[in-house]
Amino acid sequence: MKIYKFLSLFFIAFTVFAFSSCNSNRDDDNPQDTTPGNLQIKFENGFNNLGNIVLNQTVQTSSQGQKHNFSSLKYVISNIALIDENGNEFKYNENNPDKGAFIVDQADAVAGVVYLNLNGIPKNNYKKIRFGLGISQKAYLLGQDGQAEFWTKAKQKGMSWSWAAGYVFVKLEGKYGTDAPSKEFMNHTGNMGNTTANNTPDLYREITLNLPTTARVTAQIRPSVHILADLNQFLSGDKALTLTATNDMMMGSSEHLVNVTNNLTKMFKVDHVHND
Repeated sequence: MKIYKFLSLFFIAFTVFAFSSCNSNRDDDNPQDTTPGNLQIKFENGFNNLGNIVLNQTVQTSSQGQKHNFSSLKYVISNIALIDENGNEFKYNENNPDKGAFIVDQADAVAGVVYLNLNGIPKNNYKKIRFGLGISQKAYLLGQDGQAEFWTKAKQKGMSWSWAAGYVFVKLEGKYGTDAPSKEFMNHTGNMGNTTANNTPDLYREITLNLPTTARVTAQIRPSVHILADLNQFLSGDKALTLTATNDMMMGSSEHLVNVTNNLTKMFKVDHVHND
């Protein structure tokens, strides 16, 4: 009789627990609830997918045997898009730098990570992320009135030329050398004005990355997408580059900086996704 009562109580407790769990899951996955949520993107800059570059300290040896470090490491991220399981895209403030562009500055990193926080993301399960490196010509040609807030931020961060010329997309500064980093370099990539009118290369690039785990955005769940940026690609990417007196102080969209840009588009990968 005692065993029977115990089993009865156990069955009742289990049933209540299961019912509560089901209700909880229904609340999370309720298709009627379309409340938007938030998403966080974490950028961690490193070498060879080992994060936390320390400015003026961390030294990397390129594939050509050249040593270099960074005293300044900054780049612009814009036109973020999230792609769901069916291939549908949500574009976060597309071509609207005031609301949709960010500056990833290693000097701002907290424990090696720079955080971007996006709000108003539609409830969905996202499988891919796409973003621009730099500012698109379409956004830039809207004029200063259409992006005054971001222009001010870029100017304060040293990520602009002049208004007529536009934005710096990537700013890499530091030292390089054979035995040790000793000679200064400065590579600033970016468009200068209207690339079509000026007949110059457009250095804006878009990168699409698969998410290893689905990012489940709901009103209760704010996914965190952790992206590693491998700055070893700067000199040791698809195009092996060597810093010399002819290219160590360059700004704009020269052939060397086109090569730098193409290398850097391969530096990003999603390391992991947290759904919490």
